[in-house]
Amino acid sequence: MESALAAAEKVLAPLPELSPDVEEMYKDLHRHPELGFQEFRTAGIAAESLRACGYEVHEGVGGTGVVGLLRNGEGPVVLLRADMDGLPVAEDSGLEYAATDATGLRDGRQVPVMHACGHDVHVACLVGAARLLARAREHWSGTVVALFQPAEELGTGARAMLADGLFDRVPRPDAVLAQHVSPLAAGHTAYCPGVCMAASDEVRITFHGVGGHGSRPEAANDPVLTAAAFVQRVQMIVSREIATGERAVLTVGSITAGEAANVIPDTAEVALSVRSFTPSVRTRVLASIERIARAESDAAGAPRHPDVRHSSGFPVSRNDDALTDRVNAALRDRLGEDKVHEIGPITGSEDVQHLADAAGAPLYYWWVGGWESEEFLRAYRAGTADRDIPANHSPRFAPVLRPTLGTGVTTMTVAALSCLAAGG
Repeated sequence: MESALAAAEKVLAPLPELSPDVEEMYKDLHRHPELGFQEFRTAGIAAESLRACGYEVHEGVGGTGVVGLLRNGEGPVVLLRADMDGLPVAEDSGLEYAATDATGLRDGRQVPVMHACGHDVHVACLVGAARLLARAREHWSGTVVALFQPAEELGTGARAMLADGLFDRVPRPDAVLAQHVSPLAAGHTAYCPGVCMAASDEVRITFHGVGGHGSRPEAANDPVLTAAAFVQRVQMIVSREIATGERAVLTVGSITAGEAANVIPDTAEVALSVRSFTPSVRTRVLASIERIARAESDAAGAPRHPDVRHSSGFPVSRNDDALTDRVNAALRDRLGEDKVHEIGPITGSEDVQHLADAAGAPLYYWWVGGWESEEFLRAYRAGTADRDIPANHSPRFAPVLRPTLGTGVTTMTVAALSCLAAGG
């Protein structure tokens, strides 16, 4: 049996030849982003690419999901996951392949769309890894499941695929692997052991009032003022109700009320995002939000209590210790010790944990740097990286092509090989 490192070298040998195709696919995907459950074009590209290199392909899983299956003898089943959806963001990256004209339908409205979170990188890199694994089957044994997931940004894509019988179509994996491009130095990777990403909850609160003329507020009950007081007060939950050793983030992302400056509306809606790492903190924050909403409504003399709607899309993500160590050893062998970095938990959220939990399989999730290395390092040393390097979801988020894509293909391929059985 050849060593894992030797096998990786041979499987990755065609990467320079493959790289131009990966780059062109990435540019094409970036020009044509699609919102969650609208990824028809992206899904078609993924399905066609998998078929071309010998995968058994299942389309329309959970709406627009695509799953490719490559059986190659006895051995573990490894699931490699990429998310496909873009965001309702107007691009301001300055790239020549920017999605400046892309639109999609959200809540009944046409909105601009951009790959502001790098899911185009994920798709292109998984296609590249799938092609390399298919071309070098003599160097590994087992089954590869290449999964292209819709609607990660909505927190519902993984569950939709599971509800649509994902594991009736493909075997349950022994390991689930996923990666995410990030505003770190290109060519480098980062990981967090154990709990690595926060749970996320969305809360929408509708405050009720009594509408009227803007010139006569005394004859109305202004829900906008109630909502404004709530927004101020709710920020104190994290600073005054959560212990300093705990972590939580509470963000008010949307306030919607009225249509005209001279009309007091009947209602005002506030939408919040809550991130937490433990059930106790999550429960406390959500309860406090509702308590404060009712208290501000009572203080305003509102005609009725607010309506509170809550949805939980993202679970806490946990990296399995043994799988993390195994994959990281392979990544260090290939990339070098100085290119694999440990970081702390981040307050972003992911739904890939649903796939691992449903399969009863361990998860390993890591980050791939996408920013020009010297520029990032200058900002990092100056302590200004958070301000100077556009992060995911920014309209200026623009990963560099090289070495980002090559690194992403490499890390996904090496991670898969570290979990599959050795070839002959």
